[in-house]
Amino acid sequence: MSELFQIVPAGDTAFLVEFENRLDVGINQRVVALWHSLEGLHLPGVRDLVPAYRSLGVYFDPLRTDVERLLGVLESAAAATAISPEPVADSIRVEVCYGGDLGPDLDAVAAWAGLTVDEVVGAHTAPVYRVFMIGFSPGFAYMGAVDQRIATPRRDTPRLKVPAGSVGIAGLQTGIYPSETPGGWMLLGRTAIRPFDPSRTPACLFKAGDRVRFEAISRAEYDRRIGAEAT
Repeated sequence: MSELFQIVPAGDTAFLVEFENRLDVGINQRVVALWHSLEGLHLPGVRDLVPAYRSLGVYFDPLRTDVERLLGVLESAAAATAISPEPVADSIRVEVCYGGDLGPDLDAVAAWAGLTVDEVVGAHTAPVYRVFMIGFSPGFAYMGAVDQRIATPRRDTPRLKVPAGSVGIAGLQTGIYPSETPGGWMLLGRTAIRPFDPSRTPACLFKAGDRVRFEAISRAEYDRRIGAEAT
Protein backbone atom coordinates (compact mmCIF):
# COMPACT_ATOMS: atom_id res chain seq x y z
CA MET A 1 0.00 0.00 0.00
CA SER A 2 1.21 3.49 -0.81
CA GLU A 3 1.17 6.72 1.17
CA LEU A 4 -0.69 8.22 -1.78
CA PHE A 5 -3.58 5.76 -1.80
CA GLN A 6 -5.27 2.97 0.11
CA ILE A 7 -7.63 0.19 -0.93
CA VAL A 8 -10.44 -0.59 1.48
CA PRO A 9 -13.32 -3.07 1.23
CA ALA A 10 -16.85 -1.72 0.85
CA GLY A 11 -18.78 -4.82 1.82
CA ASP A 12 -18.05 -8.13 0.10
CA THR A 13 -18.66 -6.96 -3.47
CA ALA A 14 -16.61 -3.77 -3.80
CA PHE A 15 -13.30 -2.07 -3.12
CA LEU A 16 -12.64 1.64 -2.79
CA VAL A 17 -9.33 2.95 -4.08
CA GLU A 18 -8.90 6.11 -2.03
CA PHE A 19 -6.42 8.90 -2.71
CA GLU A 20 -5.70 11.97 -0.56
CA ASN A 21 -8.77 13.30 1.23
CA ARG A 22 -9.21 16.76 -0.27
CA LEU A 23 -10.94 18.48 -3.17
CA ASP A 24 -8.16 18.80 -5.70
CA VAL A 25 -8.08 18.73 -9.50
CA GLY A 26 -4.84 16.74 -9.57
CA ILE A 27 -6.23 14.05 -7.28
CA ASN A 28 -9.39 13.79 -9.35
CA GLN A 29 -7.27 13.52 -12.50
CA ARG A 30 -5.56 10.53 -10.89
CA VAL A 31 -8.95 8.96 -10.13
CA VAL A 32 -10.16 9.46 -13.70
CA ALA A 33 -6.88 8.11 -15.13
CA LEU A 34 -7.21 4.99 -12.95
CA TRP A 35 -10.83 4.61 -14.05
CA HIS A 36 -9.88 4.65 -17.74
CA SER A 37 -6.91 2.36 -17.14
CA LEU A 38 -9.02 -0.30 -15.42
CA GLU A 39 -11.77 0.00 -18.03
CA GLY A 40 -9.22 -0.97 -20.66
CA LEU A 41 -8.28 -4.15 -18.77
CA HIS A 42 -11.80 -5.66 -18.94
CA LEU A 43 -11.23 -7.42 -15.63
CA PRO A 44 -13.23 -10.65 -15.20
CA GLY A 45 -16.10 -10.28 -12.77
CA VAL A 46 -15.84 -6.49 -12.44
CA ARG A 47 -19.34 -5.10 -12.88
CA ASP A 48 -18.82 -1.36 -12.53
CA LEU A 49 -16.21 1.34 -11.95
CA VAL A 50 -17.48 4.53 -10.29
CA PRO A 51 -15.19 7.58 -10.04
CA ALA A 52 -15.73 10.11 -7.25
CA TYR A 53 -13.88 13.19 -5.99
CA ARG A 54 -10.89 11.33 -4.60
CA SER A 55 -11.77 7.64 -4.89
CA LEU A 56 -12.74 4.95 -7.36
CA GLY A 57 -15.39 2.37 -6.50
CA VAL A 58 -14.69 -1.06 -8.00
CA TYR A 59 -17.78 -3.28 -7.91
CA PHE A 60 -17.42 -6.99 -8.67
CA ASP A 61 -19.28 -10.30 -8.67
CA PRO A 62 -17.63 -12.34 -5.89
CA LEU A 63 -18.68 -15.59 -7.58
CA ARG A 64 -16.81 -14.70 -10.76
CA THR A 65 -13.84 -12.83 -9.33
CA ASP A 66 -10.46 -13.92 -7.98
CA VAL A 67 -10.53 -11.31 -5.23
CA GLU A 68 -6.84 -11.59 -4.34
CA ARG A 69 -5.86 -11.20 -7.98
CA LEU A 70 -8.19 -8.22 -8.36
CA LEU A 71 -6.67 -6.61 -5.28
CA GLY A 72 -3.19 -7.05 -6.73
CA VAL A 73 -4.24 -5.50 -10.04
CA LEU A 74 -5.78 -2.52 -8.24
CA GLU A 75 -2.64 -1.95 -6.17
CA SER A 76 -0.40 -2.09 -9.25
CA ALA A 77 -2.66 0.12 -11.35
CA ALA A 78 -3.12 2.72 -8.60
CA ALA A 79 0.62 2.85 -7.95
CA ALA A 80 1.33 3.31 -11.65
CA THR A 81 -1.30 6.00 -12.17
CA ALA A 82 0.35 9.39 -12.40
CA ILE A 83 -1.05 12.87 -12.75
CA SER A 84 -0.48 13.71 -16.38
CA PRO A 85 -1.92 16.38 -18.67
CA GLU A 86 -5.40 15.38 -19.81
CA PRO A 87 -6.51 15.90 -23.41
CA VAL A 88 -8.05 19.35 -23.67
CA ALA A 89 -11.62 18.62 -24.70
CA ASP A 90 -14.20 21.16 -25.77
CA SER A 91 -16.21 22.44 -22.83
CA ILE A 92 -19.93 21.68 -22.59
CA ARG A 93 -21.83 24.95 -22.79
CA VAL A 94 -24.78 25.34 -20.41
CA GLU A 95 -27.10 28.30 -20.94
CA VAL A 96 -28.60 29.64 -17.72
CA CYS A 97 -31.25 32.23 -16.98
CA TYR A 98 -30.10 33.78 -13.70
CA GLY A 99 -32.25 35.35 -10.99
CA GLY A 100 -35.94 36.01 -10.61
CA ASP A 101 -38.20 33.06 -9.87
CA LEU A 102 -35.70 30.80 -11.65
CA GLY A 103 -32.82 31.79 -9.35
CA PRO A 104 -34.46 32.63 -6.01
CA ASP A 105 -31.19 32.71 -4.03
CA LEU A 106 -29.22 34.98 -6.34
CA ASP A 107 -29.88 38.11 -4.27
CA ALA A 108 -28.95 36.29 -1.05
CA VAL A 109 -25.67 35.10 -2.55
CA ALA A 110 -24.90 38.65 -3.68
CA ALA A 111 -25.60 39.98 -0.18
CA TRP A 112 -23.44 37.24 1.41
CA ALA A 113 -20.57 37.99 -0.98
CA GLY A 114 -20.88 41.77 -0.83
CA LEU A 115 -21.22 41.89 -4.62
CA THR A 116 -23.83 43.04 -7.08
CA VAL A 117 -26.07 40.49 -8.76
CA ASP A 118 -24.27 41.07 -12.06
CA GLU A 119 -20.92 40.46 -10.36
CA VAL A 120 -22.17 37.16 -8.94
CA VAL A 121 -23.36 36.08 -12.38
CA GLY A 122 -20.00 37.11 -13.82
CA ALA A 123 -18.14 35.16 -11.14
CA HIS A 124 -20.24 32.05 -11.81
CA THR A 125 -19.91 32.17 -15.59
CA ALA A 126 -16.19 33.00 -15.72
CA PRO A 127 -14.57 29.62 -14.89
CA VAL A 128 -14.40 26.46 -16.93
CA TYR A 129 -15.59 23.92 -14.36
CA ARG A 130 -14.42 20.35 -13.96
CA VAL A 131 -16.93 17.54 -13.42
CA PHE A 132 -15.49 15.73 -10.42
CA MET A 133 -18.15 13.04 -10.11
CA ILE A 134 -21.76 12.03 -10.73
CA GLY A 135 -23.94 11.37 -7.69
CA PHE A 136 -26.89 12.29 -5.44
CA SER A 137 -29.40 11.58 -8.23
CA PRO A 138 -29.01 10.20 -11.79
CA GLY A 139 -27.04 12.68 -13.88
CA PHE A 140 -26.20 15.14 -11.07
CA ALA A 141 -22.68 16.38 -11.83
CA TYR A 142 -20.61 17.82 -8.98
CA MET A 143 -18.50 20.57 -10.58
CA GLY A 144 -15.83 22.91 -9.30
CA ALA A 145 -14.30 24.97 -8.25
CA VAL A 146 -16.57 27.95 -7.65
CA ASP A 147 -14.99 31.39 -7.24
CA GLN A 148 -14.16 31.79 -3.54
CA ARG A 149 -15.99 35.12 -3.42
CA ILE A 150 -19.38 33.47 -4.06
CA ALA A 151 -18.74 30.09 -2.36
CA THR A 152 -21.88 30.40 -0.25
CA PRO A 153 -22.75 27.64 2.24
CA ARG A 154 -25.84 25.47 1.76
CA ARG A 155 -29.19 26.74 2.97
CA ASP A 156 -29.93 26.15 6.66
CA THR A 157 -33.24 24.56 5.65
CA PRO A 158 -33.30 22.55 2.40
CA ARG A 159 -36.19 22.99 0.01
CA LEU A 160 -38.56 20.03 -0.32
CA LYS A 161 -38.79 20.55 -4.08
CA VAL A 162 -36.08 21.97 -6.33
CA PRO A 163 -37.21 22.19 -9.98
CA ALA A 164 -35.36 20.22 -12.63
CA GLY A 165 -32.72 22.33 -14.38
CA SER A 166 -32.01 24.49 -11.32
CA VAL A 167 -28.37 25.62 -11.14
CA GLY A 168 -27.02 25.88 -7.63
CA ILE A 169 -23.88 26.34 -5.60
CA ALA A 170 -22.77 24.95 -2.25
CA GLY A 171 -19.37 26.11 -1.10
CA LEU A 172 -16.85 25.45 -3.86
CA GLN A 173 -19.25 23.19 -5.76
CA THR A 174 -21.80 23.96 -8.44
CA GLY A 175 -24.28 21.69 -10.18
CA ILE A 176 -27.54 21.25 -12.06
CA TYR A 177 -30.52 19.40 -10.59
CA PRO A 178 -31.50 16.83 -13.25
CA SER A 179 -34.96 16.21 -11.81
CA GLU A 180 -37.27 17.64 -9.18
CA THR A 181 -35.81 16.61 -5.83
CA PRO A 182 -35.29 18.04 -2.35
CA GLY A 183 -32.12 20.11 -2.13
CA GLY A 184 -30.26 22.61 -0.01
CA TRP A 185 -27.99 24.32 -2.53
CA MET A 186 -28.28 28.04 -3.23
CA LEU A 187 -30.18 28.43 -6.51
CA LEU A 188 -28.78 30.99 -8.95
CA GLY A 189 -30.80 30.22 -12.06
CA ARG A 190 -32.16 27.53 -14.32
CA THR A 191 -31.23 25.84 -17.58
CA ALA A 192 -33.33 24.07 -20.20
CA ILE A 193 -30.82 21.26 -20.77
CA ARG A 194 -31.51 17.76 -19.46
CA PRO A 195 -28.52 16.35 -17.56
CA PHE A 196 -30.24 12.96 -17.43
CA ASP A 197 -32.55 11.52 -20.07
CA PRO A 198 -33.14 7.74 -20.06
CA SER A 199 -34.27 7.89 -23.70
CA ARG A 200 -30.86 9.29 -24.71
CA THR A 201 -27.60 7.39 -25.27
CA PRO A 202 -25.73 8.00 -23.08
CA ALA A 203 -28.44 8.91 -20.60
CA CYS A 204 -26.07 11.15 -18.59
CA LEU A 205 -24.95 14.33 -20.32
CA PHE A 206 -21.89 14.70 -18.08
CA LYS A 207 -19.16 12.34 -16.90
CA ALA A 208 -16.19 12.68 -14.56
CA GLY A 209 -13.42 14.72 -16.15
CA ASP A 210 -15.68 16.77 -18.44
CA ARG A 211 -15.26 20.54 -18.75
CA VAL A 212 -18.33 22.77 -18.38
CA ARG A 213 -18.92 26.47 -18.91
CA PHE A 214 -22.07 28.36 -17.91
CA GLU A 215 -23.43 31.19 -20.06
CA ALA A 216 -26.06 33.74 -19.06
CA ILE A 217 -29.14 34.09 -21.26
CA SER A 218 -32.31 36.19 -21.06
CA ARG A 219 -35.66 34.97 -19.77
CA ALA A 220 -37.08 35.18 -23.29
CA GLU A 221 -34.29 32.95 -24.60
CA TYR A 222 -34.78 30.50 -21.71
CA ASP A 223 -38.52 30.29 -22.43
CA ARG A 224 -37.72 29.64 -26.09
CA ARG A 225 -35.31 26.84 -25.11
CA ILE A 226 -37.88 25.28 -22.78
CA GLY A 227 -40.44 25.38 -25.57
CA ALA A 228 -37.99 23.69 -27.94
CA GLU A 229 -37.21 20.95 -25.37
CA ALA A 230 -40.92 20.26 -24.92
CA THR A 231 -41.56 19.64 -28.61
